[in-house]
Order: sequence, then C-alpha cells, then structure tokens
Amino acid sequence: MKLLVIGSGGREHALVWKLAQSPHATRIWCAPGNAGIAGERVGSNGAPVECVPIGAEDLERLLAWAQDQQPDLTVVGPDNPLALGIVDRFQQHRLRIWGPNRRAAQFESSKVFAQQFMERHGIPTAQAGAFTDFGAASRFAAQLGGRCAVKADGLALGKGVSICRDMAQADAALEEMLVTKAFGLAGERVLIQELLEGVEVSLHALCDGQTARLFPTSQDHKRALDGDRGPNTGGMGTFSPAPFLSEAELLATRERLMAPWLAGCAAEGIDYRGILYPGIMLTSGGPKVLEYNARFGDPETQVYLPRLESDLLELLEASVEGTLDRCELKWSSRAAVCVVMASAGYPGHYPKGNPIDGLEAVGQLPNTKVFHAGTALAGDRIVTNGGRVLGVTAWASDLRQARDAAYAAVERIQFEGAHYRRDIGAQALG
Repeated sequence: MKLLVIGSGGREHALVWKLAQSPHATRIWCAPGNAGIAGERVGSNGAPVECVPIGAEDLERLLAWAQDQQPDLTVVGPDNPLALGIVDRFQQHRLRIWGPNRRAAQFESSKVFAQQFMERHGIPTAQAGAFTDFGAASRFAAQLGGRCAVKADGLALGKGVSICRDMAQADAALEEMLVTKAFGLAGERVLIQELLEGVEVSLHALCDGQTARLFPTSQDHKRALDGDRGPNTGGMGTFSPAPFLSEAELLATRERLMAPWLAGCAAEGIDYRGILYPGIMLTSGGPKVLEYNARFGDPETQVYLPRLESDLLELLEASVEGTLDRCELKWSSRAAVCVVMASAGYPGHYPKGNPIDGLEAVGQLPNTKVFHAGTALAGDRIVTNGGRVLGVTAWASDLRQARDAAYAAVERIQFEGAHYRRDIGAQALG
C-alpha cells in the first residue's frame, strides 16, 4: 500500500515509523514531514520515506497532489486540517483517508460544542459556561471563586487554556482572550469550567463509527517547568502506562465515559472514524472529561506506538472500513517514557537553526527512539526548526528503567538553549 501521512511533528514521525513496520506498506510520503521523518525507511522494501513540501493546512495543494499520486490511504496527524475539513474534501474526490470528518472534528475544534454535547448526553464533566462578553464571563468566574479553567473555544496549538486559582488570574485570562484577542478567532468565544482537582490522565480510543477500542493509560505533562509550573505547552513529555487506574477501573471508566459518548454520536448522526482522545481528571467523585481531542496526542503517540504490538496500518484500515469489532489491539507490558527537548523560550518566541549534536550516538542505543518534532536539514546538518524539537523515547520492563533510559539519552543530545523537564513520570514513581 502507498501511504500519505499529513503533518510535521513528533506525532507524525511516530506514525510514519510505526506504519513503515507494516508488511502492507510499500511506499510512504509525508507532507511536509521533517528531518527525522526523511531518515525513515519502509520495512518491506527499504524504500526511503519521501517528504512532500506541502503544508498540512494547504488543503487544495494536498488534494491535487493526492489526486495525482493516488495514495491508497491518507493518514491525518494534526488537528487543524481535520477542523478545516480535509477528510470531507478527500472523500468528495473518492480518496481514502483516515481521521474524523469536519463535523466529528468539532469535538476538538470547538470546546463549547464538546461541553454542550457532554451535558446533553450525561457524560461526567465540569460545571461550565460559554461567553463572548468579558463582563458576563467575569461574573461567572466569580461564582466559581476564580478557581476555573479559561479555554479558548477554538484551536490554539494546545496553549489556549489558562488554569486560574483566583479572580485576578481569571480576569487576566479573560482579558487576554476576549479583549486583547491574543488567540484571534479561536478566542472570540471562551469556555469557563470549574477547576477540577485530582490526577489527570490521557485516554485514547480508536473509533470506526460504531466501535471504540480503548488504549492503555498515559499521562502528559503540559506545563513548561518541573513541578507543573510555568505556562501551558503542547506537551513536555509523557509516559505509559499510568498507574493511576487499574484494569478494572479503566473498564469502568470506559463504560462511564465512552459508552454515553458513542450513544450520543449515534443519536446525533455523528460518524466518528479516527482517534478520540479525551483528557480525564480522576476526581474524588469519579473520572470526569476535561475536553476532547480528535487526533492522536503529541507526545502520547510517542509512547503508545512503541508499546503497540498490532499492525497499525491494519487498525487504521479497520477504522476507515467500520470493522474494528473484528480487531484486537495487542499491547506490550513494557513501559515507555518520552521526554521533550524544547527550544529556549518555548512556548513563547524561540530561535531556529541551531545545530543538533548527539543524534547519531543516541540512534545506536537499544530500545530508544528519537522522534523529531521541530527539525530541518541545513546542508548535511540537522537543526532546530520549532518550539518542541525532539521527543526522546525509551521503553523497558518497568517505568523506572524506561525513565532512566530516556534521560540518559537526553543527556547525550545537545543544541543551544535546549530545555526539558526533569520530572517526567516522577509522580507515578512516588
């Protein structure tokens, strides 16, 4: 099969890496890809993965390219092209593509839509309100004592969320979104949720319109600095499995959260085919959904796929064709840890073009993989080209060994201004 993967980050590198292991794959393109993706090869025949210089949001050029090259399946990584309707556009031209259509992608592209859907279908979530007016929003936040999450309704690269613990913080967040328009159109409407307390975990489920196959647990680390301090980011590291839910509790969580979601989609005629990634807070009153994502998490993908023993391509095919009920997802018992190495200044302004050293040496380490996120080629050198630069992943028989191996690899990689959290997985180890 000829495959086109859309995107340029660590998630897409992990998808390409795993898809290349399928015996069904014969040729893989990635648009636009990155320096690490360009170094991958298809396992069945050794063919290099080809990067196509078309941006992930350039739907018309992607469509024209796909009509010309006729990939057997297109796999969409990021949220923006899904929200823009790339699945609908490809399907209109009889091109096979994996990911939720534009209507289904609203679970991520509109936090207000997702919140109201949960309320309609009895899915446990936070008390919340949606606002376009600063005054009304501030009054609602005051009813919560200022302890709330202020979220831009639309897509904001994982950064349109402010966790507030008093009214000064809440008003500052509301002013940033509704008055100074820091997030543009994405922040013209905000969702204010009560601040849920507990342990946050990431769940993923592969869906085919009728069936949802739940992944093991993982935990992301969103804040930029150790101890969950600093601004929100797209994710500074993750690990799987997360020991905060037993197998029995995970199954109970599925029944409590996923069963009504599936029933709600059926009742509202939403044909959801792709990954649903709900962020979950384990509260004293049970698990509650914080928000939904309509694609693989990044960096969660970088720990899930090293643990996945099933053929990813076969699973994505089943998701497209509506045959997931015949599939079993097989997972390794080993643990995986991903540490994100970021550019100086991330998630704010950051430099580009700094040479990266140590990648070749780390590439020789066992049970270790460096997934490129923001990298590019400058001549024969790999250089930084984004805020999150690398996702350094290692796997081992238990979490402590995997964590030690990931950090040992991180220490062998250098680029100017590199920073990373040193406490990925620490909460699970006590």
